[in-house]
Formats: sequence, structure tokens, C-alpha cells
Amino acid sequence: MIDSEFGEAEHPMNFLLHEDLYLPSAGEIRAGRIVDFRNNEILVDIGAKSEGVIPSQETVSYDSATRALLREGEEILVFIDNPEDNNGNIILSYRRAAEEADWQLAGDLLESQEAIETEIVGFNKGGVLVSVGQLRGFVPNSQLRRDRLPDGDGENRQRSYQSLVGQPVLAKVIEVDRPRNRLILSEQAASREIRQARKGELFANLQEGAILEGQVVNLAEFGIFVDIGGIEGLVHLSEMSWKRIQRPGDMVQKGDRVKVQILSVDHERQRVALSMKRLEADPWSRIDELYRVGQLVEAEITRLTKFGAFARVYDDYQLEGLIHISELAEDRVEQVRDVVKPNDKITVRIIRLDAKQRQVGLSLRQVASDKYIEEDLALMSG
Repeated sequence: MIDSEFGEAEHPMNFLLHEDLYLPSAGEIRAGRIVDFRNNEILVDIGAKSEGVIPSQETVSYDSATRALLREGEEILVFIDNPEDNNGNIILSYRRAAEEADWQLAGDLLESQEAIETEIVGFNKGGVLVSVGQLRGFVPNSQLRRDRLPDGDGENRQRSYQSLVGQPVLAKVIEVDRPRNRLILSEQAASREIRQARKGELFANLQEGAILEGQVVNLAEFGIFVDIGGIEGLVHLSEMSWKRIQRPGDMVQKGDRVKVQILSVDHERQRVALSMKRLEADPWSRIDELYRVGQLVEAEITRLTKFGAFARVYDDYQLEGLIHISELAEDRVEQVRDVVKPNDKITVRIIRLDAKQRQVGLSLRQVASDKYIEEDLALMSG
């Protein structure tokens, strides 16, 4: 027959000259269309000289969700397992094609650091297994959220792990090693990102002066950290109480619920300064109602300096005052430690009150002073 367009005869076997264009190669992934189901095998048209076959050895292991996807006429991706077996069949694998796509997805997730929502499908003593498409990823115990970590050991630990199976999990891919079939994810990394995003929203809504309730989450020498709903703020030691305290543990413990007031918000550094004492009455605002010059009070020496000793008054307010070196004794004092030492319990007289400077002057020398004898006798008789 003469081809009218090209002016030459087209031999009916010419297509064999181009057959190599359609022959698949081992390891190749091709798009195909399901054309038939036969004896648990799936026949797929991949554009080759004959349909390829997904063998029953693979199809019998498909779960219900996979089976629901594989219907006659559906377009799917298949992996060329063997371009020609002993019987001349092209052996295909749907699972390996899906795995290849999932490894590509895992690589993309590692690069983008986007979190993936998946499900815990199994466990071992080192962590839990999650599904990433057809792949199984591993979340080590060190990368699980703390509240998921299994308790106890033996059977108790086994039960803790078992209770996690089926639970949803949001995680980030942190390692992809295809040759070793290694896919590692981290729930903690995803949780940190969520907390950071939520933290930004919370910071935007914080206002100075606001009063909140929080939980003590950590104690340090210089103060305590309080969780106020996803943000940890610092209550400095000096802002814990109007009373002078040596250590935060003298007043609160980890886990305690406390009320705090926001002093300042540093949006750039994401820091919050809090106060507990601002929610209490400031004793200095009514110092003249609480104390008077000439009053005898019990106190404890807290620290020594070259110019005197500081003593804390034993009462509800525990204000700290200074006993100047000249007020320690009638005779000249060369060294403060010759008269008093830290933790000494003594009786002192208030000789000065300065609300503006927030200072209390105390005297050990004037405890038995004739200047106050009438007042002392009146108090004793009363």
C-alpha cells in the first residue's frame, strides 16, 4: 500500500523497529492503567507490547484501603520489578512505586521541614513506628513528647506503648537514609514549632499590668519561672515578696499555682518580667502605721558590712534595717563581727523610718537607752 501523505509503502511490521521505545527497564517507574483482575493478579497497561502483571504474592498483602484504590480503569504508578520473567511477563509492583514516591516525599519533608500528620502503628523498646505512606518511620523515645513517654518497666511499659498505637502524631522528618532504609522523625521538633507559633500569638496579647495565674515550672537562685499559659515569665527574687527572702524555695515549690502581675514584655527577645509582691500591700506605703521610732523589735542578723550589720525584723513584713556600726555598742567598735554574727537573734530599737528611701534604722546600743525608758515602762505596764 502506498502512503498518500509520505509517498512510500508502510510495511505492516514497521512498528517492531520502534519497539525498544516501549520496552520498560528494571527499576523504572511508569504510569499505567488497570485493565483486569485475574487470580489475585492485577493486569496493568503500561504502553508496552503486553500488559504488565502485579503478582498475587504482592496483592494478597494489600490492606483494605489499598484495595479500595485499585479498581479497573484507575491510573496508577507502578515499579518495573522485572521487564521480562521466564514466562515473558513484565512483573510490576504497586507497593514499590508507592514507596519510591514516599521516599521522595520524605526527602522533600526533610528539606522543607514541614510537619506531617500521621499515626502511630507500632512500637519497640526504643520508640514508636509511624506510617509515611507505604513507609514505616521511627520516632525514638528521645524525640517523643514527654507526656507520651511510657512509664514503668516490663508489662507496665508494654501497656504504655500499646496504648499509643492508633494515636495521631504530628512529626518532622529529621533523617532520611534510603540505602539503609532509615527514616527518622521527631514529634518534639514539631511540638516546638507549634509552641513557638502559639507563643507568638500569646505575646501579642500580653499587656503590662495584667494579673494572671500560672504554675511554677522552675526555680533558680535569682528567682522563679512561671508558666502563664504557654509562656514562661521570670519572677525575680526581689519581686517575689516584700519580705526579704534568701532563696525562692523558702516561699514556693515547683508545681505551685501562683498569681502574678506582668511588669514588662520584651517582644523582641520574647521575655516577660512578672511580680508576685505587687499583688500584696506595700508595707512601705503605710510604714508609719506599722512601726514607730523608739519601738523595740525582735530581729535576726542577715549580713555584715564594714559600716554595720543588716537585721530582719521578726514580724509579718520582715523588713530589713541597718544597724550602723556606731549603733552596735556604747564603746567604739573596730570590727562588726566582734559584736554580732549572721543568724544572731537580737532585740533592737527602731531609731529611724524613711518611707521615701525605704530605709529602717536600727540600734543595738540604744535598746537600754534612758531616752526611751518611760515609753518602755508604759508598754510593759500596758
